[in-house]
Amino acid sequence: MATWLITGCSTGLGRALAQAVLARGHNAVVTARNVSTLQDIAAAFPDTALALPLDVTDRDQISAAVQQARTRFGGVDVLVNNAGYGYRAAVEEADDADIRRLFDTNVFGAVDMIKAVLPDMRARKAGSILNISSIGARIKAAGSGYYSATKAALEGISGSLRNELQPLGIHVTVIEPGAFRTDFAGRSLTQSATAIGDYAETAGKRRKENDTVHGTQQGDPAKAAEAILAVAESADPPALLVLGEDAFNAFGAVAQAERADLDRWRDLSLSTAIGN
Repeated sequence: MATWLITGCSTGLGRALAQAVLARGHNAVVTARNVSTLQDIAAAFPDTALALPLDVTDRDQISAAVQQARTRFGGVDVLVNNAGYGYRAAVEEADDADIRRLFDTNVFGAVDMIKAVLPDMRARKAGSILNISSIGARIKAAGSGYYSATKAALEGISGSLRNELQPLGIHVTVIEPGAFRTDFAGRSLTQSATAIGDYAETAGKRRKENDTVHGTQQGDPAKAAEAILAVAESADPPALLVLGEDAFNAFGAVAQAERADLDRWRDLSLSTAIGN
């Protein structure tokens, strides 16, 4: 039995994962900004679930959650950084305050969670950190520049963190989901107040009022939760796990296109050495 701390459990993937973890017999600290959304989970698993309020941009709440996990269960074995939200805007359209709020949640909130659990994990020479990213970090769709940037930043941090922690017995894995049947494209999706007409055929097509994806996604959050459980329980977890056929195919297409570009410009790339 392991103790999990999962952020962003009110709906979607976080909620499905919390339920799967508890059903598997693990302890789970399940968190959300509005803790009342978690009372049914806590009631269903009174001995192994601890529901706590947590806004990942509030360091005092982060410290309190980790301390309560330590008091109730002895510490956190698996951290899942799932809290976050989407934001759509052409790069030029975005409001500065919106951008900073997005990075505070999707990047710095995750970093603060990691820094809060690492002292105990290092002391035990064991632990797992699972950072929920997005295939958006790879495909960089028009209108999602800032969201893609937050996930790319999280992945960059995760890669270095993996190299730092692997010798200490601590695993780090990035999870890149595609489109799943959650509230991500609905309630959890925000956008700029400004819409510039010149971007109507690019970023504009992905604004909420023009988006028809919500409610039609093929990904099943319950199956994603089982896949994440399998990663956490593996003795040799991957650095990156892509979830969903759409994400898998998109990843492959981007990798192929990047390789083609690399090869096409090979001679110019290699021409910069002294003596060439």
